[in-house]
Amino acid sequence: MTIKFGFTQGLNVARLGLDESQVITACQIADRMDYDSVWTMDHSNVPQWKNAVVNDAWLMLAAIGAVTSHVELGTCVTDAIRRHPSAIALSTITLDRITKGRAILGIGAGEAQNVVDFGIEFSKPVSKFKEQLEVIEKLFASAPDRRVSYKGQYYSLIEACLQARSIRKPRPPIYIAAGAPKTLELCAKYGDGWIPIGYTPELFKNHANVIRERAKEIGRDLNDFQFANDVDVYFTEDGEEAWNKMKNAVKVSLYKPELLKVHNIQQDSEFDFRRYFTEYAMNKPELMEQMKKAALKIPDSIARSAIGVGKPEDVIQMLERFIEAGTNHFIIRFWGEGYFKNIETFGNKVITYFRDQGKP
Repeated sequence: MTIKFGFTQGLNVARLGLDESQVITACQIADRMDYDSVWTMDHSNVPQWKNAVVNDAWLMLAAIGAVTSHVELGTCVTDAIRRHPSAIALSTITLDRITKGRAILGIGAGEAQNVVDFGIEFSKPVSKFKEQLEVIEKLFASAPDRRVSYKGQYYSLIEACLQARSIRKPRPPIYIAAGAPKTLELCAKYGDGWIPIGYTPELFKNHANVIRERAKEIGRDLNDFQFANDVDVYFTEDGEEAWNKMKNAVKVSLYKPELLKVHNIQQDSEFDFRRYFTEYAMNKPELMEQMKKAALKIPDSIARSAIGVGKPEDVIQMLERFIEAGTNHFIIRFWGEGYFKNIETFGNKVITYFRDQGKP
């Protein structure tokens, strides 16, 4: 099994307060080393850290693409709520063209914090997501002499077309963020890859098998499917001390009904996860406080299995757990000080280890 390695400019970069020039430099380092991909989050803001610099994902990827040559470039992840699916499709194709075939569309159903503060309706996200994927797929294959139509409940196309074709054939790959039965089914049907976040190896294996089962039901071959995984890495000489400082934050990142079910953890009856997912934004910080309290129920042993904290050999052990669970494309979030050094350490010590072991 070929293993790919990338990293994302996500909440970790927001917390550090890194700006666009520092992010671009980080991606140039990756391009010179043995990384396969770089990614950017697509948020309007991050309520947790008011001093964060949150730029437009698509413009950042275009800028990164202009100064790199090898790494694939993806959103981790965007949505088609703030932008019409036709705009997402065209942005993906344009990025693919100007980077000579390196674009990846990472996309999910969206989240409240990116939309509700801006007066954008956030309702029926999964039903809309299905239609968004269908519209994007149709437009990827469109041309002036191959116009497409679509009639859904939320979106429609009337003899529509785009006038740019992607470099990658038949189209840029689509990685879908999914973590519940309906979205996992969409991933099996429409995705070329899957991007989960905040998973333990047990939950990853469970949901990867769901995707395989749904794909088998519709007769789809997943031989080239990318079972990606957004995982956290914290390099430090004292893993125990670092873990004790960060474990509560890790538990918050993991907290979701699906994880509680797989690990037989009783859900906090006072915390409404659905309300958090559909309403959390800058004007409702109390929902995050409720989440933090509920997440304390996750045992340390389960939470620590999901993160690589300590020396490179500790990180390698975590990655091997996820490889055993089915991961074939890691998207790393580096935490802690020394962002550039962390990228280099991972490339020199961790990626080199797996290349030398023949696991790719």
